[in-house]
Amino acid sequence: MVQGRSVRLYLVDGSPTGILTAEIMNWTGHALVTSRSRLGEALARDEASRTGVYFLVGDDPDHPARTRVYVGEGDSVIDRIKSHSKDAAKDFWSRVCVVTFKDANLTKSHVRYLEHRFVELIKFADRANLANGNDPSRKALPESDIADMEFFISQVEVILPVVGFDFLRPKGRIFESQSPAGNQPDIRGREVELILTSEKHGYEARAIEADGEITVLKGSKATTNNKFSSKAYANLRNQLIEDGRLIQSEDPVFLEFTKDVAFQSPSAAAAVIKNRNTNGRTSWRLVGTGQTLKDWQDAQLGPTVIAP
Repeated sequence: MVQGRSVRLYLVDGSPTGILTAEIMNWTGHALVTSRSRLGEALARDEASRTGVYFLVGDDPDHPARTRVYVGEGDSVIDRIKSHSKDAAKDFWSRVCVVTFKDANLTKSHVRYLEHRFVELIKFADRANLANGNDPSRKALPESDIADMEFFISQVEVILPVVGFDFLRPKGRIFESQSPAGNQPDIRGREVELILTSEKHGYEARAIEADGEITVLKGSKATTNNKFSSKAYANLRNQLIEDGRLIQSEDPVFLEFTKDVAFQSPSAAAAVIKNRNTNGRTSWRLVGTGQTLKDWQDAQLGPTVIAP
């Protein structure tokens, strides 16, 4: 059973949109998050002069539906980030997350290892486009140090979604795919297998629902019918086609997903597949039982007790 844990968030100026820090009990790391407009204040803090890694995050100007991330490292991250801030090639980022160590016994090799691994994990999660021009090389470390760094990474994977970054978060069905480290977190208890079919148009799509997110699986089909007038997710569908994630299948009446694609809502996923506005909670059904996603979710609430 997965154990609960506490993440301590501190709003430096009392504002939920200002500078914040995040820590986990008994963890040697520390996360500092700020917007680019508050960068000067954030980098004046002691944490910014420590050894660590950082993530520059913003919208990808070439693919507006995607996030772009740059991963970097430094003995003193403040100098590296100041340099990036003046680099016109990195104008995309609007927020930065600096993850540093409270432990001073760390070397350049440690943070180079972390940089390499975070690039691997971002590629594996496939939620963001990397801005790194070249893949950082993996530094050789003693076995015990690698274990320490992998534990450090696992804590960062917890922290980042809490402070609003999901680019390390693995998609549903992670238990069937090896992660870059060979780890297979068991999250099956939180996943639901779904199917969406159309007798009229003949397509079938399969998906995994995990923690409120819908991941449409590779090989799922979508209709090419474009006669619908109400298509709120047309831009998202067009972006997936442009990115090559949704392509013409061998059958000209279908499009096909070339990769697993995560959606923030069941309606967004269903609308892309049907090419029209639709209620995803009633469109998706559970594999095996045939329940709609709505009926299954409602059943999790238990019986309704009506007060006399």
